[in-house]
Formats: sequence, C-alpha cells, structure tokens
Amino acid sequence: MLNTEADPRVYFAAERTLLAWIRTGITIMAFGFVVARFGLFLRLLRAEEGQPVPTGGVSLYLGSALVLIGVVAISAGTKRYREFCRLLTRSSLPSPHAEVLPLVLGWSLAVLGAALVAILLT
Repeated sequence: MLNTEADPRVYFAAERTLLAWIRTGITIMAFGFVVARFGLFLRLLRAEEGQPVPTGGVSLYLGSALVLIGVVAISAGTKRYREFCRLLTRSSLPSPHAEVLPLVLGWSLAVLGAALVAILLT
C-alpha cells in the first residue's frame, strides 16, 4: 500500500543519487574491460603481421584495476543509499519495501563486477 502523506522527494533524491553511482560504476567498469581487452587486440595484430608477440602487458592489470574501481563505486553508492534509507522513517518511503529493488540491483552489479575482475585475471 502506498503512503500518500509523506513527501517522496527525499527518498527519490536518494534513489537518483544511487542510480548516478551505479551509472558511473558501470561506465568505469566498461572502460576497464575495453582497456583490458585492448592488449589482446594488439597482440593479435602483431601475431597476424608475423611480429614477435610480447607475453606481458600492463593493459590487463590497468583494465582490471578500472573494473575494480567501478565495483568500489557501485558498492560505496549502494552502502550509502542503504544507510540513508535506514535513517528515513517508514512514513517517508513511498512504499514499505521501496528500497529493496535498488539495493538488489546495486549489490548484484557489484558481485558481477567482482566476477569480471576474476575472469579478466585468469
């Protein structure tokens, strides 16, 4: 049942802030993935041209670090959102379980990002 007496602007401002953190984290993670795979692309180009292929490279580690920074951004935003929602009274929320879906989204993306780091480094 929706609460029509409370001013939902406070809650929705917190939700918009969380979504901005998630958007920023996803962008950093995507850029990190591109950087990590760019080294592989360069190695394939060198192998195709018959040049010696270097075994090491900094792009994999730099890209993985960027993905990890994206995970930290999403985790920090989700944690702050949860803490803020706990400060609100139930009458300030538009519905009794309004904060559940954004929290599930935030923590799911953080776990998937951590899995991506593990995949990149193996």
